Amino acid sequence: MPTTLQLDVHAERWPLAEAFVISRGAKREAEVVVVTIRDGDVQGRGEAVPYARYGESVEVVVRAIAAWRPHRDRQRLMAEMPAGAARNAIDCALWDLEAKAAHTSAAALARCAVPAAVLTCATLSLAAPDAMAAKARSLDRLALLKLKLGGEGDGERMRAVRAARPDARLVADANEAWRAEDLAALLAIAAETRVELVEQPLPAGRDEALAHLPRPVPVCADESVHTLDDLAALVGRYDAVNIKLDKAGGLTHAFALAAEARRLGLRIMVGSMVATSLAMAPAMLLAGEADWVDLDSPLLLARDRAHGLAVTDGWLSPPMPALWG
Repeated sequence: MPTTLQLDVHAERWPLAEAFVISRGAKREAEVVVVTIRDGDVQGRGEAVPYARYGESVEVVVRAIAAWRPHRDRQRLMAEMPAGAARNAIDCALWDLEAKAAHTSAAALARCAVPAAVLTCATLSLAAPDAMAAKARSLDRLALLKLKLGGEGDGERMRAVRAARPDARLVADANEAWRAEDLAALLAIAAETRVELVEQPLPAGRDEALAHLPRPVPVCADESVHTLDDLAALVGRYDAVNIKLDKAGGLTHAFALAAEARRLGLRIMVGSMVATSLAMAPAMLLAGEADWVDLDSPLLLARDRAHGLAVTDGWLSPPMPALWG
């Protein structure tokens, strides 16, 4: 008789090394939900981040997970629950459980390349131009920086960081803070300062201007893309998509999302919410084929969980089985 799966879900708080600031506000800790699914002596874990921008809260996600009747069928899970943090935590725990029960790796189960070290973006929180420039100089060992922008003053921020780090690769993330009337001028400054990607400059659902203006720098959808259903509307407006497991509702759907994005000619960033290495680990299965990787939460935390991902000069190492997969 098959062993009955045991489900545990709980919330955790992990302090950040310093405030993480974007256009929508600041946070000083990562609030995560952790799922453990046990089959006898074998267990799998998954972690997700409820995000208020998408109408989620820790309490709502914990309740949704607690109400789920455990089983092993990931495709059934995709049909049972909507995309979001709750489904992601369960899906990642199921991948981990199956890998450990079979004494293999999640990469082998997925029939994808074994994860290798990848260069991750290192995030500069939104601040005054001179403060962001100083932070960029302090990260002189890191080759790929991601600027959090916020609208007014963003041209000065890009120019200040470029002057401070003429050697660095730069990515910019506006988090929906730009206005359509400023788009052409700010993209021109991004090109001038050799920014290689601009994420979500306009609010999701109000991004029509992207279809009618030249894009001298590739533009990446973040808030505008969650699942496969969103992709068709992005063609002609965006050049890339940011795939996050919390938005996609798990690694299972993220694989399908990445494949379809490639088929449509879109480039890929693999990103995440602010969380521990347990949330980053499943995304590493996608990272090897991505054009940009933004999984720098281990650099943002005051402390990470045991067996966390190692980061050396911006290079993120794959997870150990003791963490996930």
